[in-house]
Amino acid sequence: MKVTVKLFAFFRQDRFTVEELEYHETNIVSDVLKGLDIVVDEVGVTMINSKHCHLNTPLQEGDVLAIFPVIGGG
Repeated sequence: MKVTVKLFAFFRQDRFTVEELEYHETNIVSDVLKGLDIVVDEVGVTMINSKHCHLNTPLQEGDVLAIFPVIGGG
């Protein structure tokens, strides 16, 4: 199945901004992170179709997954 993955901030470095990728029907959000070598502890927010989701949320055909890093500062 095809899922559009959007990366933000430093997750884009040496990767991409938006990419349509192919995944198996049983894949969950954390599988995408593993495949992109994104460290889970660096993830601040994940969203599917503009709604907050968890790392164990299953993906569906046509989903748009946005991955944001933890934001620091102050």
